[in-house]
Amino acid sequence: MLAWYDEERRDLPWRVAPGKRADPYRVWLSEIMLQQTTVKAVIPFYARFLARWPTIKALAAAPLDDVLAAWAGLGYYSRARNLHKCAIAVVEDFGGKFPSTIAELQKLPGIGPYTANAIAAIAFGESATPVDGNVERVVARLFAVRQSLPAAKTELKRLAATLTPERRAGDFAQAMMDLGAGICTPRRPSCLVCPVQQDCAAAAHGIAEQLPMRLERAERPQRVGFAFVALREDGCVLVRKRAEAGLLGGMLEVPSTAWGDLLPPAKEALRSAPLRADWWAVPGTVVHVFTHFRLELIVYRALVPADATLTFWAEPERCQWVARRDLHAAALPSVMRKVIGHALKEN
Repeated sequence: MLAWYDEERRDLPWRVAPGKRADPYRVWLSEIMLQQTTVKAVIPFYARFLARWPTIKALAAAPLDDVLAAWAGLGYYSRARNLHKCAIAVVEDFGGKFPSTIAELQKLPGIGPYTANAIAAIAFGESATPVDGNVERVVARLFAVRQSLPAAKTELKRLAATLTPERRAGDFAQAMMDLGAGICTPRRPSCLVCPVQQDCAAAAHGIAEQLPMRLERAERPQRVGFAFVALREDGCVLVRKRAEAGLLGGMLEVPSTAWGDLLPPAKEALRSAPLRADWWAVPGTVVHVFTHFRLELIVYRALVPADATLTFWAEPERCQWVARRDLHAAALPSVMRKVIGHALKEN
């Protein structure tokens, strides 16, 4: 496996030469970004973060709003808040240096068992076993584990640990991840070129593509609501900061009604508009799929004067006007960029 990795490993920005230990800051940053996100999507964000905050001390000193703005578009925004909290904790509690043990790493905000194992193995050379989705798939096939996920996770972690070598555990962990990402893929695995085919029970039984087994996912529930895009005469757009806790916490949004199961009548919804204006419905809807639900928004738009006064239910203390030319740098999640783009597409 390690011989294959040395020759075939993916050339990613956070990788170091085989046998060398990586910078724990870079390992941690990349692993947090890669949670629930593809390598292709992560690479530009990783590069921008590292250019702007090259050390964990620099990241810890950054305002949270700047970190959220830089994260905008990567999704799962609780990761960005925990990233900032973790950076502060490492600086304040460990003098800016990551602890090397799995137990200490797991005490840090946003670091769970997988990330702790990844940092310990890749950055510190510990004989640790990070198990992500790619590794789960490789192990399920190697041992022909027929138990369905997520129930099989404990057994897959146990089996994965039996494979981890004492030496070059970090390289081995990355080799397993690369094997799952590039060869032992979810569909049509490339068994003929797999370096461990001769040891794979699933390949021997011709069931590799069927594993790991998964329970059928329930259909995502749908939520609906109204969003209000106010464009001021000077070219600024009204946005509001969301509460720190909960979905998209601390990010910016355009004011909207609550997202519920049923859509209120338009007249009722317009009473929730952030200011008095001639609101008109933009044709079509904005659809955004979150992990646990599908959201559909009807968008209303209004052109308002520069001295427009916000209503009290708009919560003016959380609102701000942002120039259209500066929206690209604002901490707007993807769904809100969709809403604004939908409302302004004719301008």
